[in-house]
Amino acid sequence: MTVSIGSRAGARAVRPPGPPPPRRGARTVLARWDVKLSPYLFISPYFLLFFLFGLFPMGYTVWVALHDWELLGTREFVGLENFRLVLTDPQFWNAVRNTLGMFVIATVPQLLLALVLANALNQRMRARTLVRMGVLVPMVTSIAAVAIVFGQLFSRDFGMVNWVLGWFGVENLDWTARRWTSWLAISVMVDWRWTGYNALIYLAAMQSIPRDLYEAAAIDGASRARQFWSITLPMLRPTIIFTAIVSTIGGFQLFTEPLLFGNGDMAGGSLRQFQTVTMYMFENAFRRFDYGYASAVSWMIFMLILLGSLLNFVWLRRMGGTK
Repeated sequence: MTVSIGSRAGARAVRPPGPPPPRRGARTVLARWDVKLSPYLFISPYFLLFFLFGLFPMGYTVWVALHDWELLGTREFVGLENFRLVLTDPQFWNAVRNTLGMFVIATVPQLLLALVLANALNQRMRARTLVRMGVLVPMVTSIAAVAIVFGQLFSRDFGMVNWVLGWFGVENLDWTARRWTSWLAISVMVDWRWTGYNALIYLAAMQSIPRDLYEAAAIDGASRARQFWSITLPMLRPTIIFTAIVSTIGGFQLFTEPLLFGNGDMAGGSLRQFQTVTMYMFENAFRRFDYGYASAVSWMIFMLILLGSLLNFVWLRRMGGTK
């Protein structure tokens, strides 16, 4: 028994070694690095462009806002003085008031009309594709052409809107002279341009809802109105949150429509009755050449957009009963 064990041990001792491990060549190393680095190289153009045209301008704007920065004058560091001046500037808060007013008047009817329009486009009809394409016509139309047409429609002396209101005994309105009339006219322009865009987003979301839900509801005797409130709206809640946030961003950046409505006047009327925050920022930058103050205003716009988007998100989620 001892000899047998010894012989086995000797056999193990004289067993020839296995083949040496393969050497890692340059191709193997490159292949491994290719697998690890290729995904990052593919997405790197986005981050490079975002850094060049997103993060860097934002950081540089902060630097400019901390200075008394004039186009040809001195550039003196003043710290947070520009932000203090913005927060105590009545013209800035007047622009915020105008922006919020036009945002509410434009956005709420816009999203409601988009929901109704999307629900109508989701039904069976003749030339359905042509009608769906037609709702995008306002969006692809030049904003300058839109402003010219609506400027004629809301003209004080020969505008069609005043002509129609005259049938009901309403005297001609100077739509640019008063705060509420100018807000209403600009909001109509915004709604005409963007309602169809939001309607197509809602339509795409509606078509992703399973038809089985509607069939089961119809078997249970639910009407179309009941199906819309109990099935369509709850399923559209994420899309509604998205459109509300996008509309908030666009509403606080409103610039072209009121500018062209006022014939290029960045003051927004003689009493600044329809000057938005973005118009106020451009006025300080390119009329007064106070880039430090304008940069502080731009960061206040960013904070307003962030706050408005957060409030919309929280309100819509609570309204839907989600956590």
